[in-house]
Amino acid sequence: MKSFLITALLVGLLSCTPNDYAVPTVSCLESTPVNSNYSKAQAIQELLNQYTAEGIPGLAVAVYTPQEGYWAGAAGYARLEDKTALQICHLQYGQSVAKTYTAVGILKLVEAGKLELDAPITKYLPAHLTDYITDAATITVRMLLNHTSGIPGYSLDNDYVTVLLQHPLRTFTAEAYLSYIRKAPLRFKPGLYFEYSDTNYLLLAQIANHVHGNYDQLIQESILTPLNLRQTFYDNMQQQPNLVNSYFDRFGDGRLENVSQMQQANVNSLMGDDGITASPLDYIKFLQGLFSGQLLSQKSLVAMTTWINNKDGRPNYGMGLYYSHLANQVAYGHGGAGLGAGCALYYFPEKNIYVFLGTNLGTLTDGPYVRKVGEMRDKLLDLLLK
Repeated sequence: MKSFLITALLVGLLSCTPNDYAVPTVSCLESTPVNSNYSKAQAIQELLNQYTAEGIPGLAVAVYTPQEGYWAGAAGYARLEDKTALQICHLQYGQSVAKTYTAVGILKLVEAGKLELDAPITKYLPAHLTDYITDAATITVRMLLNHTSGIPGYSLDNDYVTVLLQHPLRTFTAEAYLSYIRKAPLRFKPGLYFEYSDTNYLLLAQIANHVHGNYDQLIQESILTPLNLRQTFYDNMQQQPNLVNSYFDRFGDGRLENVSQMQQANVNSLMGDDGITASPLDYIKFLQGLFSGQLLSQKSLVAMTTWINNKDGRPNYGMGLYYSHLANQVAYGHGGAGLGAGCALYYFPEKNIYVFLGTNLGTLTDGPYVRKVGEMRDKLLDLLLK
């Protein structure tokens, strides 16, 4: 679920009384060894306990440093309905963090000689897809990766939002998503500057399908198998018993609704720009594997971290990675926001620390709980980086 029109969500979402869309949740075990003596474990756990006690349904954190190894903690509930405690083995929605995975998969195809970064997307996509895009022949694979294509985002289209709200359990195909921006004017001349658009990564997944044969298999071969990530999944979320339930504070009044069905249906439709769930430690192992050189060549990693300026002239995005300043530190990574979830996955190169924070609370709209998630994130980073 992406950043679509927030006002529409507030007015129209799920115009019925709250329903219990609970799905079976079972106890689970995390196989990755964690450092029980991690120096900041108690302080982080106290933060998690504090903010879940204040009403956030569930929070999970994972951390890695070369000095102290892996640690993870959780608090609150994976499922409020039967008070199933959130554990570090429960699967969290990655939302737009999936874009980092997609970028790695595409760069692996470049390394294999199957793609050229500066070739037009019309070289790799069939006409029935590129016909949706204005001036598709002027847009390159690189421009999709670093969000400089100028292609508008389908998730911001009024008609798409309307259909989604009226049919919250509907699934979409790639062509259905693209139909909402059919021949829409480009936002700017391709290559001019960075502007985030979910459509870019939807198209990259379609390129993977047509060049490799199967996007999901590309992610499996390029990332999950090499890093032995057994708690990372694309699609069929409802078949994963360890997936968290999802909750949304629709009116910002502190009353949580279970929106698990809508969350699952939407995320199951998404490919490239979203569509991933994983355990907190699997997210950390992915990013750590990326920056330690286990997934890409040095040339590809340099390309991925070549930062593109936004319209204000400040470095903002590489390929599937944001360039950010958090807690007065440079950070590389990505965040994700959904109707029933939110997360952040970042690497801090100066401190050589990796951090994941996930919640099963919707973070697309403002409200007291969403602000508490932001407060908790800031305190967590201050604690880890001071």
